Parts: sequence; structure tokens; C-alpha cells
Amino acid sequence: MRLPFDAWLLAGIAGLGVCSVMMLGAVASPDGTASGYYVKRQIVFFIVGGILAALLARFDYTVLRQQYWRLWGILLGLILLVSVFGQTTRGSKLSIPTPFFEVQASELGKVLLCVLLAGLVTDRAREMGLWRTTALVAGVGLLPAGLVILQDLGSGMVYVGILMMILFVGGSPGRQLGALTAAGLAVVLLATVIAPSAGVQVIKPYQVDRLTSFLHPSNDPADAGYQQNQSQTAIGAGGKTGRGDAATQTKLQFLPEPRTDFAFATFGERYGFTGAGLVLSLYALVLWRALRILSIARDLFGALIAAGIVAMLLLQVFENVGMNIGIMPITGIPLPLFSYGGSSVISTLLAVGLLQAIYARGRALQGKARLQSGL
Repeated sequence: MRLPFDAWLLAGIAGLGVCSVMMLGAVASPDGTASGYYVKRQIVFFIVGGILAALLARFDYTVLRQQYWRLWGILLGLILLVSVFGQTTRGSKLSIPTPFFEVQASELGKVLLCVLLAGLVTDRAREMGLWRTTALVAGVGLLPAGLVILQDLGSGMVYVGILMMILFVGGSPGRQLGALTAAGLAVVLLATVIAPSAGVQVIKPYQVDRLTSFLHPSNDPADAGYQQNQSQTAIGAGGKTGRGDAATQTKLQFLPEPRTDFAFATFGERYGFTGAGLVLSLYALVLWRALRILSIARDLFGALIAAGIVAMLLLQVFENVGMNIGIMPITGIPLPLFSYGGSSVISTLLAVGLLQAIYARGRALQGKARLQSGL
């Protein structure tokens, strides 16, 4: 008997949730005791997100296919709302404080972007070979991406990755995707090299230092390279099986942002290569099942949503783990379903709910087809 949901996907999500709670329980608070406050709140985030995901899994997602302009308006409104009322953190407005948790619109926006771009591409599926169609879809995706980049570079790049994945799966020709990539590289070159040489600062100096410090972290170990040096030290100190309660990088608070940006390093020091390998294996399981759901989707709209979610998860995992081990710049992207944070956890679980809805519809249609063929 086939289940109406993907059990392997749920197993991967549950495993990441358990590892997240274990990680938070290992992080010492300033007085040296385990921080149960964060553990309890993370569990609540998972419960709330799980309930919403279960409801969304029973939802007929196809009703959203023609709502892409409304969803686009909602997305832009949320981003602009943060720009006006957002709380400034590290020089950027990233979230709106509430009595329960800080709401990051960019996290929910990733899921909205997957759905609205999927609807737009599906509506113009027969025109995807035309330049004007690719330009329209790119414009719709790049506007919110650009606004988010002004707030948070890392999240903005995830938006761009979602756009490129949906265009690829939706059938945009390779030459058009290549042209978009070249244009993107040109913009990066303009912002980081040409404009500064002309005396125009598009990106602030501290942001440039943060983005390039991974190339030479030892050059400025007390400032730009400090975070990655401490992260690599923590992971290396974990060895094969971890240091347990003797995880001094975390316990003595040498490791910055141990619950969020560098949660992977926290887990790696305490549980070693074995623990880090387990976390990466769980992500591999989740991504495999998401790709599987993409392949069995019974409509283009569902397949494109799944493709966007795959890009969203893959890019965040690659960037966060990469910056923890020193091969990617520090951008502040959370590790989905692992780093502490209500917005990230709940938004990712909403994406999982959509995947389960796509899976259920695909299996139902397969069952109906087998029944009709048997008759």
C-alpha cells in the first residue's frame, strides 16, 4: 500500500529537527549553562511549521497556478515592509520584530517566489523558447531578488538561483540562460571592481571584506577572517567522533553565532566527523526525495515548484556548510531546518508541505491511471 505522503522525506526532516535540537542543547549561554530557552523555542517552531505543512500537504496547490501576479505583489509588499519597519541588524534591515519571533520576509519570500515563477512559466510554457518570455520571467524574479540583495546578499542570491533553476526546468534555451549568467557576472564585476575604481561604492567596504575573507582568512584573523578561522578550528577539533562536553570553541564562546550562521561548526565540534556526516546525509536524503517528487509530478506547475524548492534547499546547504569549512564567503544564510530561527524553520516546512502535496497528487493520478488501464 502506497502512503499518501513521502515517508523518506519526512524521515529526513525529522532527523534534521532532532540534530538541530541536539545542537542547540550543546551551546552554552553566557553563564555557562545549556540554553534550554532556544531548545524549547526551536521545538515550538517545528511543531507550528509541521502543522502548517500538514495542512498545506492536503491543499490543492493547482489553485495557485493563476495567482502569480497576486503572489508577486504580496512578495514585493513584504520586502518593502521590512525596508520600512524592519529591525536593523549588523547594518541591514532583515526582520520585523514581533512578540513571538523576528519575522524575516525574505525567508517566506523564497517559497512564494517558487510558486509564482512556476505559475508564470507554466502559463507561458509554449513560449519559453522566445527571448521576450525569458526576459519577462527574469524581470519578475530579479526585481524581488534585487530588493532582497539590498537587505541580505545571501538570501538575494538564493532568489537568483531559484529563478535560474525554474527557467532551466521550464525549458528556456541554453543560450538564453548563458546570456543571463553573463549579464549577472557583468553586474558583479561592475559593483565590485569597476564602480569602486571610479570612486562609487555600490557595496560597502565591510561587506567586500566579509565576502572575500574566505580567500585569505589568515590575513586579518582578528576581524574579517575571525569567524571562519574559529569555525574551521571547531570542526577540526571535533575529530572523528567529537569532543562532547569538552567542545571548548563552543563552550567558551570562541565560535561566533554558534546557533545560527555557524550551527554546523557547533555540531561538528561536539559530534565530530560522524555527526557532521550524519547531518549531510540527512540533507542528501531530503534533496533526493525532493528530486524524486519533481520527477513524478503530474503537471508542469508542480514540477516547477519542486524544482524551485530543490534550488532553495541546495543553495542554502551548499553556502552555509561551505562558509563553515572555509570554501564560501560568509553571507549569513541559515542552514535550513538546523539553524535556530522561526522564519527559516517555518518557511522551509511550508516548502516541504508543498512537496508533499505534489507527491500526493502525483500518486493519486498514477493510481487512477492504473485503475483505468485495469478496466
